Amino acid sequence: MVRPTLSTDSSAPSSISADVLVVGVRPGSDGAPATIAQPATTPFSALDDLDLAAIGATGAKDQLVRIPAVGVDAASIALIGLGTGTDAAAYRSAAGSAVRQLPHAASIALALPTDTDALVAAALEGAALGAYAFTRHKGAGTTGPTRGDQRVTVLAPSAATDAAVRPAIVADAASLVRDLVNTAAGDLGPQDVADVATGLASDLPLTVEVLDEQALEEQGFGGILGVGRGSARPPRLVVVRYAPESATKHLALVGKGITFDSGGLSLKPAASMLGMKTDMTGAATVLAATVAAARLGLDVRVTAWLALAENMPSGTATRPGDVLTLKNGKTVEVTNTDAEGRLVLGDGMAAASLETPDAIVDVATLTGAQVVALGDRTTGLMGSDDLVAKLRAVAEGVSEPIWPMPLPEELDARLASDVADMVNATVGNPAGGMLLAGKFLERFVGEGIPWAHLDIAGPSEHKGGGYGWLGKGATGVMVRTLIALAEDLQSE
Repeated sequence: MVRPTLSTDSSAPSSISADVLVVGVRPGSDGAPATIAQPATTPFSALDDLDLAAIGATGAKDQLVRIPAVGVDAASIALIGLGTGTDAAAYRSAAGSAVRQLPHAASIALALPTDTDALVAAALEGAALGAYAFTRHKGAGTTGPTRGDQRVTVLAPSAATDAAVRPAIVADAASLVRDLVNTAAGDLGPQDVADVATGLASDLPLTVEVLDEQALEEQGFGGILGVGRGSARPPRLVVVRYAPESATKHLALVGKGITFDSGGLSLKPAASMLGMKTDMTGAATVLAATVAAARLGLDVRVTAWLALAENMPSGTATRPGDVLTLKNGKTVEVTNTDAEGRLVLGDGMAAASLETPDAIVDVATLTGAQVVALGDRTTGLMGSDDLVAKLRAVAEGVSEPIWPMPLPEELDARLASDVADMVNATVGNPAGGMLLAGKFLERFVGEGIPWAHLDIAGPSEHKGGGYGWLGKGATGVMVRTLIALAEDLQSE
């Protein structure tokens, strides 16, 4: 991953030396022209005579207009649209959008109306998120954005040497998810993810346990084994633990880690199979959130359960009609091998429940029904009422769109099996598919343990043009929410 060097500075915007000085533009109201938004440090008059309308600067979100330097020490000026928002979300988005659209600038100074510590932190975080670039698979002759050596300074009323610490750690967590998810599936099987987790733990107060196929068999993880049975690359369960001695709360995070999903013998159509390297986003997310908790030194115990398998068709693959016994002893008739995520999650959630944590949150690119219901940017949220309310609050606090969905009792009847305790899918009946998956997972949560399910099938990947700090590819969605949840739990 790459990230710019982040800092704050209380100097006047006109005296900052940078390749690009970024200044905010606010749209006018009721037909009035756009205006320059005054930076947070000192009054800024260098652009007082600039005709914004003449250069097409409207203040709309994500609009960036470059102009020559006028009355400033910076080499050039960029005008970034702020939209109408004045909260942390607006400045995170504007800072990220500006940095995303200035990939070749070696140094960027953000002169925005960031006049509080919270707004400064949001701008720093957005800048770091916007600088993301994935280059692992680029060839030697490729030309494109250069990142890694950039320096980004956010102008603030008072500069603080530690202001960028948390924003950098949070952005690094999102970048870790994006790096793992963007990597080609041929280069990232279950054991490769386990190796990444082990490597990350080497310099942090983390312990990593990797259960191979023999250990999974001995310990009764029939779901993970059943899904991974068809692949030449065997499944793994990776348990990453952050356990500070003084912690009184324990958060368990369970992530779906299908490193490639062909659908198994219930083979996906070719178009649906493309991009299925992203089906391990949940595992990447819980890993990154746990690493961030350790780096931040949070006083809360966090355990990540990465349920990793590659879902492939072969002579050894699980067949439709086969029955699997999951970690809690419940049996599942596999009616659709392409409904595999809930099988590996069931194992992970049952194992996490044995430790009786204060909360279990599972994260998964689970259902196409989530995309149909909520679109490409809003995460589906289900589970225990109190934990759902808490997650909704912290997600909104970090500007990650989320929406609670019901878990109707009548769906239990659709999970009935003639030969096992339940089926994993109702083939031919797609109604309420996101909710049915939630009802299935509910059966693997230990009694009395608060639980929430995050279906990120749509928001996990951005396929359109850039907006805010996001470009195309993996988004790292919900990792910032999980970090905020861990911080919230430590304060209880």
